[in-house]
Parts: sequence; structure tokens; C-alpha cells
Amino acid sequence: MHRMTGRFAPSPTGPLHGGSLVAAMASWLDVRAHGGRWLLRIEDIDRPREVRGAAEGIVATLAALGFRWNGPVVRQSGRNDLYQRAFDVLRRAGSVYPCGCTRQEIHDAASAGDGGASAAIYPGTCRDGLPPGRAARAWRLRVAPGEVVFDDRAAGMIREDTFSEVGDFIVRRADGYWAYQLAVVVDDADQGVTDVVRGADLLGSTARQRVLQDALGLPRPRTLHVPLVVDASGAKLGKSTAAQPLEPSRPMDALKAAARHLELEVPAITSLDDFWESATVAWAKRWRLDATGR
Repeated sequence: MHRMTGRFAPSPTGPLHGGSLVAAMASWLDVRAHGGRWLLRIEDIDRPREVRGAAEGIVATLAALGFRWNGPVVRQSGRNDLYQRAFDVLRRAGSVYPCGCTRQEIHDAASAGDGGASAAIYPGTCRDGLPPGRAARAWRLRVAPGEVVFDDRAAGMIREDTFSEVGDFIVRRADGYWAYQLAVVVDDADQGVTDVVRGADLLGSTARQRVLQDALGLPRPRTLHVPLVVDASGAKLGKSTAAQPLEPSRPMDALKAAARHLELEVPAITSLDDFWESATVAWAKRWRLDATGR
């Protein structure tokens, strides 16, 4: 069997905050409890949204909080060739096609249907070729009808007919950047990731990633989606909600808050090493892992 490999893959759109710390902690504890490898990957594929210095700040904050990763930090911005090769595979197979639709047009088409404006399912306008007078903008994956089924370690059995619930989705954006779904699937396979532990907001992306993995002949990692940290209004804690950056000079406060959110019973200790040892034991107990990590 392959050694368990997990990863934390933040986007450098701002400093590390309490919500992203929870995801990082869950991923690292899961790997520690299984005796596996933990990778750190900076998902800077969306260059227009990147904040200068954020990637370096995230890495420094994680180190100050006692996180330790295996191997060098990988940055998506240096992996364009990998994404292009995967795209070429899909293109040769006829699995992708150019799309000339704007977001507003897709929104308007969804508003006119039974689902209402919120159900922005791609209607397949360009599936059989660009309409006359249209120029290619993005590239979409042809999604076949049928259920995608996977068993999330936290959410349980999930079923989604991606064709009817999402439609053909983008793998290369209109601005030329690779879409998140393609990049993350290629990265996880290339790095040998066996287990993806991340926030529950990404549970909805998992079926699309399964579709891409199948289209590219790539393995499907196990998943575990942990509860999100939310603000007083119930909104996801993040850059858009002005989440406060972590204070590396007070690491235990941030770590204990994250552990409480993950429902981990960690004793009142002050040493980083002792905290991580206790938290790993608590994680194994929380997820009912035995001595072999099963």
C-alpha cells in the first residue's frame, strides 16, 4: 500500500486566518495520526487575486505555529506544463470544447429556466460548436449524465448528477488561466496525494473533481470535509469577511481555538510540541483510528 499523503493548499489572497488554520490543522493531524506525509502547496494559479507577500507570510505563519511539511513548498504558478499536458489529453479525446458564453448569458439562461437565477447550470450552448459570430472564451469539459458517488469520511455517502446539477464546467478560463478544478486534480495526482482534508465549502467541488479524475485516468483520493469557521452572521470566515490574520507571537491561542472548532479535547499546555502530540491523539480518538491509523 502507498504511504498516506495529505496536503494543505492555501491560496495567497491574504494572510492565514482562523478558518484556514482549521483546515491546515485537520489535514496535518490526519496525516500525523496515520504516520504519513504532509505537503504544502501554494495555489497561486489565480494571479490577478494574489496579494503580494501573502504566500511567504502563510508559510512563515505555519512554521511559527509548529507545522512541519515534507519536501519543498510547491507553487502552482510554476506548474503550467503539467496543466497543459492534462488539457491536451482531454482535447485529443474530444472531452473539452471552446465556449463563447459570458457569465451574464449563462445567468440569464438559468433565470429563464425552472431553477431560478441561483441555479446557474451551463445550458450547453456551445457543446456542439460555437454559434455563428461567437469567439472562443473559455474551455469546458463535456460531462456525461449519470451519478457521481463518493463516500466522504465526514459527510458520508454523496451522490450528484454533475451533468444535470452543474453542467459542462470550465477547465480553462476566459482570461487564459487554468481553472481551479483542473489544477487541483493534476496537482494531487502528480504529488501522490491519497487523502484530501479540507473545509466543507469545497464538498460541492468534489464531484467535479471526480469527473475530471476519471476523464484523465487519475486516482481518486479519499476526502474528509471539516466544518467551516463562520462569523457572527453565519458567513464563512475568510478574506471577503475581513477575517483577522493570525498573530504568530501568540500561537497557542490560535491553535487551541482551532482545536476546539474541530471538537478535539486538548489539555491546557504551553509547549507547541506537547500541543501537537496531544492534538494528534485527540484526532485519532475523534475519528476512531486504531494503532494502525484505520
